[in-house]
Amino acid sequence: MNYYSAVMICVMLSLILLCVLVHENERLGKRDKAIYYLTYALIGVSALSEWISIFISGNIEINSIFLRIAKCCDYVFTPMSGVAIVMQMRSRNVITKILYGVIGFNTLFQLTSFFTGWMTVIRSDNTYSHGPLYGLYMAMYLVIVFLVIIHFGIYGRHFRKQNRLSLYLILLLILLGIALQEVFGGGIRTSYMALTLGAAFLFIHTTELSQQKSDERIEQQKVLITTDALTGLMSRYAYSMALNNFNNEMPKDMVAFSIDINGLKEVNDNLGHDAGDELIQGASSCIEKFFPGCAYRTGGDEFVVLSRMNRKQAETITESLNKCVKAWHGNKVESMHLAIGFALAEENKDANCEDLVIIADKMMYEAKSRYYKESGIDRRRR
Repeated sequence: MNYYSAVMICVMLSLILLCVLVHENERLGKRDKAIYYLTYALIGVSALSEWISIFISGNIEINSIFLRIAKCCDYVFTPMSGVAIVMQMRSRNVITKILYGVIGFNTLFQLTSFFTGWMTVIRSDNTYSHGPLYGLYMAMYLVIVFLVIIHFGIYGRHFRKQNRLSLYLILLLILLGIALQEVFGGGIRTSYMALTLGAAFLFIHTTELSQQKSDERIEQQKVLITTDALTGLMSRYAYSMALNNFNNEMPKDMVAFSIDINGLKEVNDNLGHDAGDELIQGASSCIEKFFPGCAYRTGGDEFVVLSRMNRKQAETITESLNKCVKAWHGNKVESMHLAIGFALAEENKDANCEDLVIIADKMMYEAKSRYYKESGIDRRRR
C-alpha cells in the first residue's frame, strides 16, 4: 500500500465517521443533515476520482475511457466540495449566487471537455497531461477559492471574536492543504485531507455555535420567567424555586420579610391603574435598594424578601426602608406607605422557610391593621 492509498483510506473513514456523527445529532433538522451528507459525499467522490485517476494512469491494461471519466469527475466535483462547505454555513448572499453560477459553468465546461479533450489529453501509454484549456479551469478554480474566502469573511462578521477566530483558522487549514499539494505536486497529497479536516471542524463549529445559541435562548427564557415584568424584581416563579431550595436547607441566620403596599386599591379606583403601577414600581425600587437580588414580587402589591441577618440588622433595615418610602413622591401619586413584617430563623427553631414567610406575613398584617387604625381609614373599602 502506497502513501496516497493510506491517505485515501483515512479520508474515507473520516468522512464515514462524520456522516455517523451527523446522523446521531438529534438537534439537526433533515435539511441540515442533507447538506452535511452532500458535503461529505462530494469530498469523497472528488478524492476517490483523483485517487482512481492516479491508480489507472500508466496502466495500459485498463481502458483509457475510465481514466478520462475519473479526471472529468475530479475536475467537476473538486470545486463543488469547496462550495458544499460554504453550504454548511446556511447563509445565502450575492457571493453564494456567483459561486453557484461558476460551478454550473465549470460543470458544463468539463462535460464538454470530456468529448473534446480541452482539459485532459490521454496519451497512448494511458497517461494523461493537461489539455489546452486547463488554464481556464485553474482560473475558475482560483475564482471559487477567492469567493469562498470572501464568504467566510462575511459569514464570520456575524459572530463574536472567539467564534470568528476558529472559523478563520478552519479556512486557513483548508487553504494551506490545497496550497501545499499545488506547490509540491504529486509528492504530497494534502488537499482532500485538509478539506475533510476542515469539514469536520466546521461541523464542530456550527453545532457548538448552535448549542450556544440554544443555551442563550434558554437563559433568556429563564430570565423572562424569573423576572417580574413590571418591577424588575424576581417573579413569583423564582420565589417558588427559592422557597423549595431554602426548605431543603435553610441557613441559621435566615430572615423572611413580608411587605405589602397600603392603599393600592384606593389609588387604582380613584387615580387609575397607571397610578397603581407607579406605586408598585416605587415600592419595588425602595425594596430593591435595601434588598438587592433577594426581593420577590409575589402578588399585585405583595413582596417577599428572603435574606440573611440578625434581629438588629432587620430592625435597622426596616427603619431605613420606611424612610426611603416616606421620601418617595411619584408623578401621579403623592406618597406611599408599606406594611412590613419579618421573622427570623434564629427565633423560630422548628420553622422551615415557608413557615417563616407565614409568620412574617402575620406580622405584616398586624402592621397593616395598625396603619389603618391610626389613619382612621375604613380598610373594608381599600
